Amino acid sequence: MKKNMGSADRIIRLIIAAVVAYLYFTNVVTGTLGLVLIILAGVFVLTSFVSFCPLYAPFGFSTCSVKESK
Repeated sequence: MKKNMGSADRIIRLIIAAVVAYLYFTNVVTGTLGLVLIILAGVFVLTSFVSFCPLYAPFGFSTCSVKESK
């Protein structure tokens, strides 16, 4: 699994996950929408830790800076 997420992308995902978790656990967002958002936040955290987004792979998209070897 090749890394395809840069540090800015990882930080943004972690911030979004933290905001969603805060909204969910303070009962601002509840019900089915709350569950869907908390699962999505979990996916964001997981993909941030492994630096790989499966949705980027089929499209060849990468936010990770690539070091050129000479």
